[in-house]
Amino acid sequence: MSGDATILHADLDAFYASVEQRDDPRLRGRPVIVGGGVVLACSYEAKALGVRSAMGGRQARRLCPDAIVVPPRMAAYTAASRAVFEIFRGTSPLVEGLSIDEAFLDVGGLRRLAGPPRDIAVRLRREVRERVGLPITVGVARTKFLAKVASGVAKPDGLLVVAPDRELEFLHPLPVERLWGVGPVTAAKLRDRRIRTVGQVARLGEATLVSLLGAGAGRHLHALAHNRDPRPVQVGRRRSSMGAQHALGREPHSPTDLDAVLAGLVDRVTRRMRAAGRTGRTVMLRLRFGDYTRATRSHTLAKATAQTGPLLAAARALLRTALPEIDARGVTLIGVSVGNLDDGHEQPPLPFDRDPGADLDAAVDAVRDRFGSAALTRAVLLGRDPGLEMPRLPD
Repeated sequence: MSGDATILHADLDAFYASVEQRDDPRLRGRPVIVGGGVVLACSYEAKALGVRSAMGGRQARRLCPDAIVVPPRMAAYTAASRAVFEIFRGTSPLVEGLSIDEAFLDVGGLRRLAGPPRDIAVRLRREVRERVGLPITVGVARTKFLAKVASGVAKPDGLLVVAPDRELEFLHPLPVERLWGVGPVTAAKLRDRRIRTVGQVARLGEATLVSLLGAGAGRHLHALAHNRDPRPVQVGRRRSSMGAQHALGREPHSPTDLDAVLAGLVDRVTRRMRAAGRTGRTVMLRLRFGDYTRATRSHTLAKATAQTGPLLAAARALLRTALPEIDARGVTLIGVSVGNLDDGHEQPPLPFDRDPGADLDAAVDAVRDRFGSAALTRAVLLGRDPGLEMPRLPD
């Protein structure tokens, strides 16, 4: 890790909403919500009134009755993301994409060619504004962790460079929620001990944090509170999992309806896996209940596969075990992901008979690739809303 602040964290501001405001001048300066039933994104004008992503549409409109609600345009967001990543790759050869709207860039070897990191960041922000028409915030620091914290503090449409000799001076007054891995549960545990700032976490000592939060979380937070993060910017890192999700309304959903949604999600995920040449073993079912709490269930198969049949069977088994809790609490989102991904090696069973499931998957993929995703679908999905397919980085 360099001794200089040479890592940039570049993060587009309110990405979906900013694209909508860019493309429709009437939306500029107005509170904008993307998505109706559930908020997919919102402009900073709406955020100022308490609207947040993943919030229910009714609650969002109560908080912000003057909001302009627009339908999502996934193709526009994908095109904007690709244009921004072109600028990233033109800025540095070392780019690690985190999502379609943010990335790390290492500019440590570019000083003689492109100037100091601050100048590179200024130029990057200007190019994104001029060529793509979007605001972007950049944090610059010596570690990936601190660069991401800096961009969060600098939002919206800002630039913040944390000098190496002022790292802890910048970091320690911040609330504990700025530490990666501190969600509501961990934050509540810390606040119960009257620990509210990163500096207070740093002063606790590793042993105390381990006893309070467990070995993994305790050591992790102790290191981050002292800005110890040796991870380099990784180019071409492959995904560890692939997934998809479907937001549901708050009305009751029958097991048949949920099974149809689940089948569509597994179809989508396994098609992506086969296109990327990946296989996986662990199936994860993610649920968001009617009270917006979340739960995850998982099952690991005996062997890795990208076939729809066995992965769908595992997901259905997980859903069946969750149905009593869904009946009691309601469900507003279902997500499926496959983890423990490898590079597509699938051990054929003995005897070496050809598996008809693989042939069926290949035929279905070929039809959809040629004629579009909607050209062939399951009978249970006819007439149903398939849900939005979110833009994503290449697999």
